[in-house]
Amino acid sequence: MAKDLQTKEVKEKTKKKGPNRFIKYLRDLKSEIKKVVWPSRKQVINNTAIVLTLMVIVALFLAAVDYGVSFLVKLLLGIEL
Repeated sequence: MAKDLQTKEVKEKTKKKGPNRFIKYLRDLKSEIKKVVWPSRKQVINNTAIVLTLMVIVALFLAAVDYGVSFLVKLLLGIEL
């Protein structure tokens, strides 16, 4: 019975809304942002170069597969190339 009263009190306290809750949210947000480890400019440039390179490689691979499959389909259907 005592546990039920405690849980009800906790629920009622957490249901309260208002400016104090918003201010607490902003304070928590500020403290979390301070914990973030931001990458250096060099790391960002390096990671961007890696992503762009991989995008080009994947695009070339997909283009080759597309060309190969379309060539096989045309060959099977007897369509003139």
